[in-house]
Amino acid sequence: MSPRGALYGGGMTGTVQRVPDPSAPGPVEPAPAPRMPDPAELRALMRDMRRLALTYKFGIDEVMTKIAILRDEFRHMANYNPVEHVGSRLKSFESIVAKCRRKGIPLTPDAVRAQVFDVAGVRVTCSFVSDIYRVRDMLVAQADLTLLEERDYIAHPKGNGYQSLHLIVQVPVYLSDRVEHVVVEIQLRTIAMDFWASLEHKIYYKYDRQVPRHLTDSLKLAADVAAQLDASMERIHDEVRALAGDEAPVEQAEAVLTPEELLRTFWPSPDTDLDAEGRPRG
Repeated sequence: MSPRGALYGGGMTGTVQRVPDPSAPGPVEPAPAPRMPDPAELRALMRDMRRLALTYKFGIDEVMTKIAILRDEFRHMANYNPVEHVGSRLKSFESIVAKCRRKGIPLTPDAVRAQVFDVAGVRVTCSFVSDIYRVRDMLVAQADLTLLEERDYIAHPKGNGYQSLHLIVQVPVYLSDRVEHVVVEIQLRTIAMDFWASLEHKIYYKYDRQVPRHLTDSLKLAADVAAQLDASMERIHDEVRALAGDEAPVEQAEAVLTPEELLRTFWPSPDTDLDAEGRPRG
C-alpha cells in the first residue's frame, strides 16, 4: 500500500494526482494586527500605567529603606560598613513601551508585572567582593523579602567581562486599600565593577551597540584587570583584619566611661578634676 501523500497514477491516462495528507498542517494565518485603543481606553491605560509606576517607586523605597537600616546599623554598631553607595532607578514609560514592543509583551499592567522584571532597580556598591555576598545574605534573610531569581555574574562573568550579582526580589508595598507585591531588581557590585560597567555602558551607547572589535577586546582586558584589583584589595583587607583582630563594636572601642561614670559628670564632686570636655581626668 502506498504511503499517505504519495503520488497515485490516474489510470491509463497517465495523469498524476497528489493525495493530500490530512495530518499535515495547513497554511499559517498571519496574526491579526492589534487594535488601536480608542481615546477612552488610552486614557484608562495611561492612568493604570501611572499607578503601576507609583507602586514600583514604592517598591524601590522599601528596598532602599532596608539597605539604609543595614548601613546605619553597621555604622553605629560596628567599625566597618560593607555598603559604600546605594542608588536606584525607575524605568521610564518610554523604555517600558519599547521593551514590550521588542519582546512582544502586551502593554497592560498585568503583563508588565508578570514579564518585565527590571522596571524597578536598586544598585548597591560595596568595597569588596565578600561584602557583596554579605549584604546579599542579610537581605535574603529578611522574612518579607522573597528571592525570585539570582544571577551571579561574579562567579560566572558575561562574555564581555561584565561582573555583578543580580537579585530579582519581591517586596510587599502596603497601600491604603491593598497590598501590592512588587518586583525589584537589586544589582550588587564592587567599586571596580561599577566603574567598568559605567564606562562600558557609555561606550555601547555612543556606538549604538555596534562597538568596534578592538574596543570590545580592550573592555574585556579592563574587566580582567578590575577583577584582579578586586582580588588584590580583598587580600589586603583580609590581612588588615587579621592584624587588627576580630571586628569590635564601635561602642566598645570608644566607650571610655561607663554609663554610671558618664552620668556622674553631670554632678561632679567639688574635688573632681575635669578636662575641657567635662570628663574626669585620670
